[in-house]
Amino acid sequence: MTTLPPQRSTHPYHMYDAIYGQPDAISRVITEENVVVDDAANLINNARQVHVVGVGTSWHAALVGEYVLRTVSAVSNCRAWNSFEFVTTPPPLDPSDVVLVLSHRGTKSYSVEALKLAKQRGCSTILITAIGSKARRDLADLVIQSCPEEVSSAFTVSHVVALTILIMISVQVATSKMTGSTRRLNGELAALPELVTSALDLDSHIAQLAQSVSGSTRHYFTGWGPNESTAYEVALKIKETSYVTTEGFQLEQYLHGPFVATEKDTTVTFICPPGHGRDRTIDLIKSVKTVNGYTVGLVPSGDEEVVSLLDCVLALPDCPDFLSPVVYLIPLQLYTYWLALEKGCNPDVFRLNDPSHLAAKSHYIL
Repeated sequence: MTTLPPQRSTHPYHMYDAIYGQPDAISRVITEENVVVDDAANLINNARQVHVVGVGTSWHAALVGEYVLRTVSAVSNCRAWNSFEFVTTPPPLDPSDVVLVLSHRGTKSYSVEALKLAKQRGCSTILITAIGSKARRDLADLVIQSCPEEVSSAFTVSHVVALTILIMISVQVATSKMTGSTRRLNGELAALPELVTSALDLDSHIAQLAQSVSGSTRHYFTGWGPNESTAYEVALKIKETSYVTTEGFQLEQYLHGPFVATEKDTTVTFICPPGHGRDRTIDLIKSVKTVNGYTVGLVPSGDEEVVSLLDCVLALPDCPDFLSPVVYLIPLQLYTYWLALEKGCNPDVFRLNDPSHLAAKSHYIL
């Protein structure tokens, strides 16, 4: 049994160390998990349907998994599922289906039940979980190990490594299908640790941003494509660590109701890599500024038109679309961390240092 280090009471909290450990963790899975990733790609290549399943942060990873399988690998027969929905209202399952479950610690009840259900129906099962986790490996045909279990309850490195594994699988499926330039895809994937390191260089700038917006009454995030998931994930992390009002939205969905709750003292962060949502993002930035909201943008270096509209710019290195959910998430993890410190919160403890929240935990099992 692994003994976890003691909790910390000041900066740097365990979450901060985890964020900075991501380039090495990504490098490890690229070099050490490639054989089992190839096996997973072979299962997916022969599947009738592919179900990517997770809950919480792992559900956000599942959304990215569906996206990269569709766009990188041309796998049209895949769907992301919340573990609860997959178990309680399951789709028709066939022995030729593949069920891929993401569970960092391996103990979430509905993710375990998802594996059990898949095995009962004769499906092939893939599990992405932590090194040394308590996951039910006996329920999985293949196990891909992400990273050691995180000390902080605000999962960062495990999520990013899970995303990397899903991207690796997608690239391998594409390679086996000979779709696109496989040499290019593998070269871009190999550059991911360096891209993450470049994103981490924004740390001091992000700490200043968190200080300047700590008084905001609302924090909203928008993204499209694979970064719809990024918007959901940062909103979840801020709730876990700072307990403030925040929401993540798909870019267009933000205009269809949520925008009405945007006003002075609202900070809206736009996740804006190159792509089909860029022009619509420009419309939204102008709209938020018109109602006196504060605008932050994660944009590629050199997009001067978008940069000129924003109150605060986080400029990121160029990266392909399928890597953007990793590269564009890194600054938002740091933003989450520094905002928690501005709010006087310990980002590692899931608010279980609050007696009422600790007592509430007796009513549920995750």
